Amino acid sequence: MSFFKGQFANVVEWEEFRDDMIFWKWTNREIKKGSKLIIRPGQDAIFLFNGKIEGIFRDEGEYDIESQIIPFLSTLKGFKFGFNTGMRAEVLFINTKEFTVKWGTKNAINIPTLGLPGGLPIRANGTFNFKVGDYITLIDKVAGIKNTYLVDDVKLRITSILDQLLMKWITKEGKDMFNLQANAFDISKGIKEDLDMMVLNDGINITGFNVMSFNYPEEIQEMINKNASHSMIGDVSKYQQVSMVDGIASGKVKGGGAASDMAGMMMGMNIAKEMIENVNKTKETSNEAKPNFCPNCGEKTGAGNFCGNCGEKLI
Repeated sequence: MSFFKGQFANVVEWEEFRDDMIFWKWTNREIKKGSKLIIRPGQDAIFLFNGKIEGIFRDEGEYDIESQIIPFLSTLKGFKFGFNTGMRAEVLFINTKEFTVKWGTKNAINIPTLGLPGGLPIRANGTFNFKVGDYITLIDKVAGIKNTYLVDDVKLRITSILDQLLMKWITKEGKDMFNLQANAFDISKGIKEDLDMMVLNDGINITGFNVMSFNYPEEIQEMINKNASHSMIGDVSKYQQVSMVDGIASGKVKGGGAASDMAGMMMGMNIAKEMIENVNKTKETSNEAKPNFCPNCGEKTGAGNFCGNCGEKLI
């Protein structure tokens, strides 16, 4: 008898487990007397009969279906296995972990910008997190017509409307291109709430949404970098002079022919001339500020050639 029992018995387990699989359905097979149910870490097993939930089992381990599972099933708790008869039921295995998915805008998003009639095109990227939250809804809306459900299925649905949500929340919270990153938290929070409402009807919960960065077109980024560098230098002429002197001193400024050498020499001479003039102006200013005294009487004198006090000629 034990020989026949071994022939008929089977193991109900998640046979095609993948990290990116949200659920997998064990179906279209008859459960025989002596069959076992195996639940591994991170899995829940749901017994279905005629499309309705009979029981949900969450604790990992190996179970004898006849003695440890059937007594807890809603309408099958009185089922008795015969020698040639078994129980036809579906077992839905759920991956209970939280999934993390990377996303990026499918197309550039044009945000309203002064001076650009078509708006400023930007792109964004980040991550979102989700997990199965409502088994009953998941079965009614998804598992009833699918045997497997992948992370890519959820990602495809979310990214199909993500650009619209980004446009909505960037316009609302971003205001302009210069404070998008500063308001990334509020933008992410608003998008998370909208996405959660969208996938809630499928039994999925969005547990997190993050905008990692906003990216501008290359030419716009160059303008931002240039404006930042210019704002750090008060006197552009002085900056050019210092850069030229440093280049000459280091030998990095080299000619590319007679014309180039002459231009470099002329630029060097002009810089030297301007530096000498600046030194002379500094001396003149210093002399003008310094008071004169009569060598005869010691009295402070004015700008004339004779002392106003004793009449001594000034040198």
